[in-house]
Amino acid sequence: MIANYKHTVVERFLEYVQIDTQSNPNSTTHPTTEKQKNLSNLLAQQLVLLGLQDVVADEYGYVYATIPSNTTKKVPVICFCSHVDTAPDCSGNNVKPIFHANYSGNDIILPDDDNQILSIQKYPYLKEHIGNSIITASGKTLLGADDKAGVAIIMDMVNYLTTHSSIKHGTIKILFTPDEEVGQGTAKINLEKLGADFAYTLDGGELGTLEDETFSADGATITVHGVIAHPGYAKNKLVNALKIVGEILASLPENEFSPETTDGRQGFVHPTAIEGIAEKASINFIVRDFETSKLKEHEQRLEAIAQKVVAKYKGATMQMDVFEQYRNMKEVLDKYPQVVEHAAKAYKRAGLNVINEPIRGGTDGSRLSFMGLPCPNLFTGMQAIHSKNEWIGVKDMEKAVEVLVHLAQIWEEEGV
Repeated sequence: MIANYKHTVVERFLEYVQIDTQSNPNSTTHPTTEKQKNLSNLLAQQLVLLGLQDVVADEYGYVYATIPSNTTKKVPVICFCSHVDTAPDCSGNNVKPIFHANYSGNDIILPDDDNQILSIQKYPYLKEHIGNSIITASGKTLLGADDKAGVAIIMDMVNYLTTHSSIKHGTIKILFTPDEEVGQGTAKINLEKLGADFAYTLDGGELGTLEDETFSADGATITVHGVIAHPGYAKNKLVNALKIVGEILASLPENEFSPETTDGRQGFVHPTAIEGIAEKASINFIVRDFETSKLKEHEQRLEAIAQKVVAKYKGATMQMDVFEQYRNMKEVLDKYPQVVEHAAKAYKRAGLNVINEPIRGGTDGSRLSFMGLPCPNLFTGMQAIHSKNEWIGVKDMEKAVEVLVHLAQIWEEEGV
């Protein structure tokens, strides 16, 4: 069906990654950086040129658009979603994408930094792309495949459907979001404007992966109050909060309970930041587990470790504040099995084996699911994300476009 189609996904991807859209975790604005709107506005313009309806690029950097139904059947409204921002972990300024045609399997030394080397030993998935084309950055920046690959895949799907009117589908909504990388991807979303029943994020990795389960996540802050005194006259008086929080960190288990010692379905507690002065200091943590009920167990254990340390220091006190971040989307998706089942069917029509695995993290799909829009995550092919070694295979992106076309058809076929 799509074999003779001349894909636009590569040219779109190469254009989008050269637009700096890095988000800022320390910003309180929406979007967190104005430059994200440069890509949002471009996408809106391109969607208009493709003939879509209700195209809006709003003040917060979100893009909404509609592909109208071309069937007489009653079909649930589905949405395809990706985020425009790139991670703060690595520079996204002046990205120079490099197209490597017919990858040979040899090491690739990135030209702007010869210390940046892609090899099959380091990235075994490269082996699956020998003889095919891949795209890298130049060595000084990330590439931005996370998630401009998803953006380009959705845009190519739009191009396909708008130029192949014989493909029957229901109403399809397009959504591009800012600030996913800093946990604000749904902060200002307008679900009423979107008007979808179910959604799919395009924000996954290896070909064939279908993700319907994420961590459940809390944040926690331990604040320690010491006893301040002039350091010249502090003997038997000063209780230094900075030293106490340091001891709390040193008291955390060495061989468990942390991201560097866990994998699979194991949860963890992870300190992410310390700030303070001698009088008052705090540690920020993230708490993760696939079972929501276990978050409380991890938090109680963390609090007990901290209390044991603080109790050694006369006059010192502590408090621990916990706040919800997101929840395992599987709790919602299990109530709507057709959403994942239709995706799996689309993978198989495209000739793919489904790799169903949990995400040791979260996506916009987690938050959208609990906001009333059930939303699993589909593959894009992105690899080594948030790094200077980031790369992506062209065949993976093109296959993702095919999956979306199949998925749109499957929803229509199941309509009444």
